[in-house]
Amino acid sequence: MPRRRTTLVLQDSTYTKLVEQSLRRFGTPRAVSKVVDTMVEESAAADSRQKEKGILKLLYLKKVAKTTPREFEKDRAKLSQTFEKIKRNS
Repeated sequence: MPRRRTTLVLQDSTYTKLVEQSLRRFGTPRAVSKVVDTMVEESAAADSRQKEKGILKLLYLKKVAKTTPREFEKDRAKLSQTFEKIKRNS
């Protein structure tokens, strides 16, 4: 995957912690980018897992609404039309 360059403005204490992590993980203070990249990747993966758990929980919760397949399809069609209108107006 291509890498991108960016600039971060950090507090001294944050930078110091990143350099310490860089020394521990990679044996050099010059690997701060790798440390930040790893931390961001780990955080994104954790967020993704958390969202998946939330979706699964919603899927398996006891359903309280009662509807027929015909009513469901009618409501789904209305919702789809609404999304299409919003999409066209954006």
